[in-house]
Amino acid sequence: MNEEIIKKLRDSLNISVKSIENTLKLLEDGNTIPFIARYRKEVTGNLDELQIRSIEEEYSYQVNLQKRKEEIKRLIAEKGLLTEELTKKIDEASKLVELEDIYRPYKEKKKTKATDAINNGLEPLAKMIMSFNITGSIKDIASKYLNENVKTVDDAITGAKYIIAEWISDNAYYRKQIRYLTYTNGIIVSKKKKNSEDEKKVYEMYYDFKEEVKRAKMYRVLAINRGEDEGVLSVKIDIDEKMILDYLESKVIKNNNNIELVNIVKEAIKDSYDRLISPSIEREIRSELTEKAEVVAIDNFSENLEKLLMQPPIKDKNILGFDPAYRTGCKLAVLDSTGKPLKIAVIYPHEPKLEVEKSKQTVIDLVNKYNIDIVAIGNGTASRESESFIVDVIKSIDKPLEYIIVNEAGASVYSASDLAIKEFPDLHVEERSAISIGRRLIDPLAELVKIDPESIGVGLYQHDVTNKKLKESLNFTTEKIVNQVGVNINTASPSILKYISGLTKSTIDKIINYREQNGIFKSRDELLKKKILNEKTYEQAIGFLRILNGDNVLDATSIHPESYKHTKDLLDYLNIDIKLIGSEEIKNKLDKLNKKEISEKLGIDNYTLDDIIDSLEKPNRDPRDMLPKPILKKDVLHLEDLKVGMKLQGVVRNVIDFGCFVDIGIKNDGLVHISEMTDRFIKHPSEVVSVGDIINVYVKDVNLEKQKVSLSMKEV
Repeated sequence: MNEEIIKKLRDSLNISVKSIENTLKLLEDGNTIPFIARYRKEVTGNLDELQIRSIEEEYSYQVNLQKRKEEIKRLIAEKGLLTEELTKKIDEASKLVELEDIYRPYKEKKKTKATDAINNGLEPLAKMIMSFNITGSIKDIASKYLNENVKTVDDAITGAKYIIAEWISDNAYYRKQIRYLTYTNGIIVSKKKKNSEDEKKVYEMYYDFKEEVKRAKMYRVLAINRGEDEGVLSVKIDIDEKMILDYLESKVIKNNNNIELVNIVKEAIKDSYDRLISPSIEREIRSELTEKAEVVAIDNFSENLEKLLMQPPIKDKNILGFDPAYRTGCKLAVLDSTGKPLKIAVIYPHEPKLEVEKSKQTVIDLVNKYNIDIVAIGNGTASRESESFIVDVIKSIDKPLEYIIVNEAGASVYSASDLAIKEFPDLHVEERSAISIGRRLIDPLAELVKIDPESIGVGLYQHDVTNKKLKESLNFTTEKIVNQVGVNINTASPSILKYISGLTKSTIDKIINYREQNGIFKSRDELLKKKILNEKTYEQAIGFLRILNGDNVLDATSIHPESYKHTKDLLDYLNIDIKLIGSEEIKNKLDKLNKKEISEKLGIDNYTLDDIIDSLEKPNRDPRDMLPKPILKKDVLHLEDLKVGMKLQGVVRNVIDFGCFVDIGIKNDGLVHISEMTDRFIKHPSEVVSVGDIINVYVKDVNLEKQKVSLSMKEV
């Protein structure tokens, strides 16, 4: 391990050197992030998954930066140009862009105006001009450098200016300062291109738009980039050129006694900035803004996905999955409380068939026969018409029945996937979609993991960020949540098992094959004894795999088998029967424990002891159960029903940089702008709300023409 890099991580991440070193050692030994976060808290100092990932990524970046430094030093040394001062500058560079600026003058150059001039023998003339120590006329001196490629005195001076321009451009210090000046004083300007098409006026606000670079909103950066890529917008960074030229002249011009030389150098400075420095710096700054915007957008995606995956499951209810449509009919899927399909049907309550009464009777018959508790309606095409239809059913039925609008993003992707075909080979795509919609209510996590995370639709600018980075981040988030919740190994699908710490496709295949051939697993030990998992994989995965009603009650908990002895010692010490775990009796005894005393007496570290106690008190604890349950409804709300000042309850569907969208039960979600969230200053809406939150909102404005409603979390 590199001690210098570890010290840098300590300062940037605010994590102790010991925790960083221990974490890196655990990662080097092949431990997964979920395993380290859950079962090595005493080693890392209780770092969470994000902190461990940050250590891994930052250390990797710094190692690669160090490798590049060594490579650059070697390349410069091979030319005999490496000095102590240059070595010091290279070692002190903290970013790759700074490092490349330092290396720029020593790079092998492609054919440029300056290299042509050097090849034509004009470098000595350029050096003489830059010395500002010439007596007599520069034209007389330049005439001595004429040759077959340099025909005139003006050609010679022009060539010398090209060389000077490149010297100025290659100066790392100048570039760093100009980058700083451009970032702090520059203005991003976007304009609509002449004759460009933007039929839906998607980019209307950017047709004549200006914003300070240093204050640029990240979502605007991505929107402008997209408008530029689609040929609608032209984009540039405006900067007071005189300020930059004045800066360069103050650094480059050593004296102004010879006006002729000063003017030549000024021309070279302007050429250097206009032709070489400005376009390069603008590219670098825009690239940096895009990278920052990608980080913000991807973090927003990940945070929204986490909240979506953590939505509480609806337990012990029979569900009717309802996939709305017009021409092809609405597909219905009756699901029992475990998500097993019991009946598939199709109804046509909407245009063009309008079989309203027949459709209503079909639903009523299904509700009565299968004792349906909740109807889960997908939020796609014909969603609100289907909502009105179900409300009519509820009014005509003599039984408690509720409904909820379910986000169906990605359901069609799953329905047409190989996984769905394998799961339901005899069903049509739309019928599989109805099952998926219903299952999203029964257990959102188990159903959503079947879909690529980027297809779930929990952010903006999905196609404006690097797909690889987005995929990695969303997969990391999914892996984190799946392992936090844990899975029942006897019912878990391959889709959810693939996110379990340490499991690979081959080990998952072994688990599924064993289940199919031998029935359910009776104990965690079975996975080792039957050689389904090797020892390392078993160590990493087993704490996240639950076995309910097995041979060992601890196998149903999140207690790792490596801590079973500690658990038994604790139970023996308290004289508690293991069969009592989860009971009120054991909870009362554990609540009265002197943890410090027990930790010392039994040799159990504090973190492990806390985890054991939590699992003994709530052996089947699901962190999702602690969160607010989804809002179930019995009646429909229309936009026309809304009045300014009306108080409503809604569900946060999406959180973006400038606010959040809230489902209040009308056709389109309402927008709460960031300025309407709280009276205190916030940098991002995620400081106040998360996807899935149930919040109170007030109607701020209703636009019937555009079918839009503005909401506020502050009383109107």
